[in-house]
Amino acid sequence: MRQMKPVRVIAVTSGKGGVGKTNISVNIGVALAKAGRRVAILDADMGLANVDILLGMFPEFNLSHVLSGEKTLQEIMMTGPAGLKIIPASSGIQRMSDLSSVEQAGVIRAFSDIDKELDVLIVDTAAGISASVVNFARACQEIIVVVCDEPTSLADAYAYIKLLNRDYGLNSFHIITNMVQSAEHGQALFNKLSKVTDRYLDVALHFVGAVPQDDYLKKSVQKQTPVVEAFPQSKSALAIRNLARKIDHWPIKPKAGGYLEFFVERMIQYSAREDVA
Repeated sequence: MRQMKPVRVIAVTSGKGGVGKTNISVNIGVALAKAGRRVAILDADMGLANVDILLGMFPEFNLSHVLSGEKTLQEIMMTGPAGLKIIPASSGIQRMSDLSSVEQAGVIRAFSDIDKELDVLIVDTAAGISASVVNFARACQEIIVVVCDEPTSLADAYAYIKLLNRDYGLNSFHIITNMVQSAEHGQALFNKLSKVTDRYLDVALHFVGAVPQDDYLKKSVQKQTPVVEAFPQSKSALAIRNLARKIDHWPIKPKAGGYLEFFVERMIQYSAREDVA
């Protein structure tokens, strides 16, 4: 029997759009890859997939071609900066609930076949609290919620955490504050969210860190190059590398969910339940 290895599976998500979630996903992925980790990003934003856009890439195939049996997972994966792998999802996951048992087994096997090639899988979800977003988050080992200093961002992040806590029993969340004026500003923003969750929810929020507002970050988006590559000494790049170091030291949870095939099994299971509901 092939020996499987644990893979760190992390959802990067947000209550609302426009908070820089995908930029955070891509740059943390590149930073981890530069540190010697084997990293892939699953672009799980079905409506507005844009990991490829941030990297100036143009995928010909996506996960839907794996589901249909036309391509293998290795064949659709693209290689980005520092060897970062990109799994374009596009509309692929939308039909997971319609897969036959044979197709389900094929998709699970496709992911389990690459577990020996990866250390980290980052799942870049869509914003909001749709069933697809919630299912991705539930299937991952760790959830990072990205927030910025806007009332709607904090309110939507709280609503998202509340939903996952009260409806699905999740009680541990990591928080990254983005586009802040200073480290102190980022900490204060986290404290504001934590104060509300401590009062009304049974959850633990863990502050990963803050990414400052930075013109170099905007320039890197225009260049379609991650800021940790384009401007490695910028404030935002330094902050993101610090976040990546922290994430790299998180313990990998010693349970079945540590393997990629169990992540995909849960995705199919949750999608099927949603379809029945």
